[in-house]
Amino acid sequence: MNTENHSQTAAFLWSIADLLRGDFKQSQYGRIILPFTLLRRMECVLAPNKDAVVREFYAQEGRPDTVRDMYMMRAAGGQQFFNASPLTLGTLSDTQTAADLMSYVQAFSKDAREIFEHFHFEDFVQQLETANLLYQVVQRFAATDLSPEVISNFGMGIIFEELIRKFAESSNETAGEHFTPRDIVHLTTSLVITDQDHKLAPNSIVTIYDPTAGTGGFLSEGDEYIQSISEKVSVSLHGQELNPESYAICKADMLIKGQDVTSIKLGNTLSNDQLADKRFDFMLSNPPFGVEWKKVQKQITDEHSQKGFDGRFGPGLPRVSDGSLLFLLHLVSKMRDPRDGGSRIGIILNGSPLFTGGAGSGESEIRRYLLQNDLVEAIVALPTDMFYNTGIATYVWILSNHKAAARQGKVQLIDGSQHFAKMRKSLGSKRSYITEDQISELVRLYGSFEHSAQSKIFPIDAFGYRRITVERPLRLNFQASAERIAKVLEEKAIQKLDSVAQQQLVAVLQTMGTSVLHRNRDQFSKVLKKNLTAHGVSLSAPELKALLNALSERDPEADICMFKGHPEADAGLRDNENVPLGESVHDYFQREVIPHVPDAWIDESKTDAQDGEVGIVGFEIPFNRHFYVFQPPRPLAEIDSDLKACTDRIKQMIEGLSA
Repeated sequence: MNTENHSQTAAFLWSIADLLRGDFKQSQYGRIILPFTLLRRMECVLAPNKDAVVREFYAQEGRPDTVRDMYMMRAAGGQQFFNASPLTLGTLSDTQTAADLMSYVQAFSKDAREIFEHFHFEDFVQQLETANLLYQVVQRFAATDLSPEVISNFGMGIIFEELIRKFAESSNETAGEHFTPRDIVHLTTSLVITDQDHKLAPNSIVTIYDPTAGTGGFLSEGDEYIQSISEKVSVSLHGQELNPESYAICKADMLIKGQDVTSIKLGNTLSNDQLADKRFDFMLSNPPFGVEWKKVQKQITDEHSQKGFDGRFGPGLPRVSDGSLLFLLHLVSKMRDPRDGGSRIGIILNGSPLFTGGAGSGESEIRRYLLQNDLVEAIVALPTDMFYNTGIATYVWILSNHKAAARQGKVQLIDGSQHFAKMRKSLGSKRSYITEDQISELVRLYGSFEHSAQSKIFPIDAFGYRRITVERPLRLNFQASAERIAKVLEEKAIQKLDSVAQQQLVAVLQTMGTSVLHRNRDQFSKVLKKNLTAHGVSLSAPELKALLNALSERDPEADICMFKGHPEADAGLRDNENVPLGESVHDYFQREVIPHVPDAWIDESKTDAQDGEVGIVGFEIPFNRHFYVFQPPRPLAEIDSDLKACTDRIKQMIEGLSA
């Protein structure tokens, strides 16, 4: 069945919401249509063995539930769920529809029954009953054929996504929080699972994990991809999702596909990892872009400070306004030991994790950890306008702790920003998509691991630098001028003196010769102290410091201010230089700094916390800089003629108005 037909089915299911107009808010439509769609799909999947299951239910009456369930699961013909009720949507009575419907739903096996609880299905059934709409809605769904022969599991996934997107748009929610467009899912999955034959030997069991599972798109696609390229491989799917409705759809999808749903968890992955002891072969994730983690800040900060590298967040914590790097660290913590075959990760991030945060920041320390441990294999820039809820630039990071020999110590950057086709009709912010051929081309660029205009290969150190602090000496002149004396009275330490002491101080300063300019601090201090003593004025060290501060101004011609035999640094002239990693800090300084500011020096007290050397190590990945192509400006004559044509046109328009 093609995508066109899936869209038609979704449009038909969506049209059932017309019945709800007036009695329900638009934001509630999805919470009614989605569980009914799931219910009808599950009914269609179970239809061939329904009679056998009902017979078994009566035959096993009186036996323990666990035994009874086992027999019914068997009768359901290999499905992971069953329904023991003789009712169907088509046979519910028109007089007691709500009671019949709820007894039908209660007859599902436990995992399937829970799905409807997450949708608060019973509440909506009662509301529909009160509005006299329930029987009509049930009839519409009963007449829709959602059987696996007509719509594949993949097709059903697309229908669910289409419905969620429509409901999200109609209620101003963000659909992109719930699922990732299928073209992006397909590309990311292909990149992660390509060249992994050692994992896909016949009779092996492969595990896939998504910590932000949404409606399960990545898990389904990973499963399908592996089944399509290998034989006799069992795929075990694991995921966790925060939104109860997305979780319910994901769980239903897994049940219908015959997957074990005990590994699909509900909850916040960052604060409550429910698969804490698990390690996985492949991990795929599209965490929310730029979402703050303030709500779970305490749990995460505690794990970072108390467990360190025994927890998930040892390398550092990003700023609270963007938690995407926390998901990346979470995935890294779930990698298998390289001796057991290691793991591959594919995660979609916005531009921020590439470069936000200078040397020593949490973000930089996380990048440093990932790069210095040789975990980053490749980063692929995607086109803009690829997602339903944002048009920003995004990147697929591919990580591995089992790199091929040729890739060790290196990172590949791939510019896929021009690999797109325009959509006939945009879906939210999604105006572009990646075609099958373009996906193959990007996977080929990645697999061939060669340097080209679109694929660049760098050693890890290329992304590192040392931030050194460059100091310049403080040079001040001093003068007891009227303006500077006025500033003295603004100093906090001087304001604490009583008014008599303040007047006395001003009188002393006025005797010092207002026009005399001193260019040496030590000499001026001596003159100042001598005058103060002569007039019987005694100041504490903080008061004297405040006085010197008010009477001084920066002066590049003045002598250097000395402190304990060393030049004092001028905080206002302090600067930082980023020295490429691997280059001598002192060589760089002599070559790049001293020719411009001969009196500068390096503050050698600022050393890196990890290696103790001068300068704080930072890492960033300036992706766009490596693919920048200079566009020469147009010739001036051409620009002039364009401007002339433009001004002539404006003149004509003005003449036309005044005619």
